[in-house]
Amino acid sequence: MISVIICTYNRQKYIYNVLKSLAEGTIPAADYEVVLVDNNCTDDTRSEVERFQTDFPAVQLRYVTETNQGLSHARNRGIRESRGDILVYVDDDATVNPGYLKAYADWFRAHPETDAAGGPIIPRYETGAEPRWMTYFIKRLLTGYLYFGRKPRTFPGSNYPGGGNAAYRKRVFDKVGLYNVKLGRNGNNLGGGEEKDIFDKMKRQGMQFIYLPDAILYHSIPGYKLEQDYFDRVTRGIGSSERARTYWVGQKAYRRRLLSEANKWVVTIALWCFYLITFRPQCGNKLVQFRRNVTRALIGQ
Repeated sequence: MISVIICTYNRQKYIYNVLKSLAEGTIPAADYEVVLVDNNCTDDTRSEVERFQTDFPAVQLRYVTETNQGLSHARNRGIRESRGDILVYVDDDATVNPGYLKAYADWFRAHPETDAAGGPIIPRYETGAEPRWMTYFIKRLLTGYLYFGRKPRTFPGSNYPGGGNAAYRKRVFDKVGLYNVKLGRNGNNLGGGEEKDIFDKMKRQGMQFIYLPDAILYHSIPGYKLEQDYFDRVTRGIGSSERARTYWVGQKAYRRRLLSEANKWVVTIALWCFYLITFRPQCGNKLVQFRRNVTRALIGQ
């Protein structure tokens, strides 16, 4: 059985649509459950979920409240509440394609060696147009964009599934532990690193995670996520989360991360030059802002 875990905090605008997209999928309702973890919502999320339950009574949905604030707390509660042996995390501000759950179900059934998987994440801008300063790197940062082609494959390089579109065998968490509650978003605090922490532990144990092109998630991007204030908060959150994550592993890990950051600056400067000579200075400047914010938070400034 598949357990779909949706962790939510004040997303009444989106929660009905993500549940509806799951319910209208090609997999029978008897083959999955939805565990919706309310992380202290103060809006009308519960009313929207009740409306969904009225409209789609065949879907097995359990509504639980996690009073410890933070996405990692909510994700861990979802693991403990789930009855399935395959756990699929879906963002609360997204929708999925009709074959989404079937893609995961079919792959895990046919490939018992696979420990985790993830699919494409495609942004849908509520403002209509993608900003001119958007680049591949910034798109991944702000929207979660992820796409590695039309064929299943192992994730290339240091890549791993996006946190809002990832599936695991439940046994993974027995082996690597739960999400680190010192990492991840907490209310309006835009931290992160909890998914990277899990996948780093999986890599060290030789676990396999696969990219599945047919498990597509469409991520809604409201206008405020394209504004400078949000950009600064997200990029600083990356730096502070990486500082916390690597310190948690040890001083050597933190020093390696600092060295990696220096290498990233070399690439950033090279890209800035490229965008300058191709008459797209706004793209290069945004990358420099990104790197500067991450670095300052990483070193504790």
